[in-house]
Amino acid sequence: MSDQNCTVPADKYLKPETPVPNNNAIPLPLITQTDSRDKWSKKMDFLLSVIGFAVDLGNVWRFPYICYQNGGGAFLIPYTIMAIFGGVPLFYMELALGQFHRTGAISIWKRICPIFKGIGFAICIIALYVSFYYNTIIAWALFYFYSSFTETLPWTNCENPWNTPNCTNYFGRSNISWTNNSKSPAEEFYTRKVLGIQETDGLNNVGGLHWQLLLCLFLIFTIVYFSLWKGVKTSGKVVWVTATLPYVVLIILLIRGATLPGAWRGIVFYLRPKWEKLTDTAVWVDAAAQIFFSLGPGFGVLLALSSYNPFHNNCYRDAIITSSVNCLTSFLSGFVIFTVLGYMAEMRGVEVEDVAKDKGPSLLFITYPEAIANMVGSTFFAIIFFLMMITLGLDSTFGGLEAIITAVMDEYPHILSNRRELFVLCLVTVCFTGSLSTLTHGGAYVVKLLEEFGAGCSIIAVVFLEAIAVSWFYGIQRFCNDVKSMLGFAPGIFWRICWVAISPAFLAFIIVSSLMDQPPLMLFDYQYPEWTISVGYLIGASSFMWIPVYMVYKLVWTPGSLKQVGLSI
Repeated sequence: MSDQNCTVPADKYLKPETPVPNNNAIPLPLITQTDSRDKWSKKMDFLLSVIGFAVDLGNVWRFPYICYQNGGGAFLIPYTIMAIFGGVPLFYMELALGQFHRTGAISIWKRICPIFKGIGFAICIIALYVSFYYNTIIAWALFYFYSSFTETLPWTNCENPWNTPNCTNYFGRSNISWTNNSKSPAEEFYTRKVLGIQETDGLNNVGGLHWQLLLCLFLIFTIVYFSLWKGVKTSGKVVWVTATLPYVVLIILLIRGATLPGAWRGIVFYLRPKWEKLTDTAVWVDAAAQIFFSLGPGFGVLLALSSYNPFHNNCYRDAIITSSVNCLTSFLSGFVIFTVLGYMAEMRGVEVEDVAKDKGPSLLFITYPEAIANMVGSTFFAIIFFLMMITLGLDSTFGGLEAIITAVMDEYPHILSNRRELFVLCLVTVCFTGSLSTLTHGGAYVVKLLEEFGAGCSIIAVVFLEAIAVSWFYGIQRFCNDVKSMLGFAPGIFWRICWVAISPAFLAFIIVSSLMDQPPLMLFDYQYPEWTISVGYLIGASSFMWIPVYMVYKLVWTPGSLKQVGLSI
């Protein structure tokens, strides 16, 4: 399909007094908004917002686990290759698209290829699903943060009402045997006090609401609302705290971790290369998935945040800087986590791999708090650790909801242009209401289900279609001309090849591999029944379906013959 088939005439978006350029001229900026469109107060507001979105809780819990599981230091080879040829090009593409067209994830397709407009709606639905569970994880961190303001942390011993006979506290004691049935005080605090999973038998009966978590979530969404209600001028100020504080805390925790007994064992275990792993396809799949979900292209956030940039901002440099910071943060987090795991192995008298079995939220809510509880100054380290988790989560929430806000407000400016505060309030209310099922005693099972299916293969498929639509339908030459009009230079051959072939292949590789290898879904020894998996597939399909639905709608309702319709869209 030629470039002309997927774009409306450029002069439709030019100011009336601006003459239409000839075919050999560099395209002029598209004017999709008036000068009243919000802009970042400072360049650093934008950079910190992008870094804050990309660097999230997954950098702390997901990367260290995947790294040691897939060959330690050897894993950095496929991780770097996937970042260079897949993640960073997609990251750069989205920043450039948002900055050039200066509009959100829905209305931008009017400028690129209107028949793919369903991609924008799918992105917004996925962002909603993420908000339903992601903010609950932040609420868990807030609960821990509040619980840390005590002289003795509540997950230090086995003498609490929620503890069971299986609770085993081995720190500071000798002749303690650790069996397969043993549970640490930190594990029982998380599963029985915070989550209350003993009150439920799974998704068949999730139980009642946990009122303390309900209050925590309400406070989280209150902070989110007042950070977003006025636009990027307010959120750009908040990220100066929420995006920088985690680095201060990470450095403090790294220094403390490095001084613990056995820390070196954890570092060796983290980085010792297992070269034979490089021949395992699963390692490359994990590397591709990790870099993709870490950088976060396809969630509409990069489009939204960059749309408030000056037209001639150097988005190429921004892409390199922010993606590099993201990857280095993941690597740094591994040292923070594994120095503590080495310490725990030393205290238990076992191998590091025996205490490094937890992954996902359990790593942050069981393993690390358990180690903190037995350090000198445990209260201080617990407070700053959970404060770091809250700020990491809030940054990503700001980005995710701003993607929805920008997309919908740009699509319906005649209704929402002067009602941002009311629209943000309605959106936050919807997100809070949608999160209620995750606040039940079986809420952790709902969180896991939404995490697996709400933003799994569906978001990867969306980005795959986005890359195809931009590179093949809109046209790589046209897109490169857009970038040249902003930066003064066109992307090189490396970027063109990545956008046209390598990045789409990178995404197709993740999709196919994910569909072929689907292990049973489990959490806390609970295996999800078949009907819940079917519900999960419906959740994933409910977002992606908007792409073919809109295509059919466009073909049916656009007047003219099928051939004429094809040429117009």
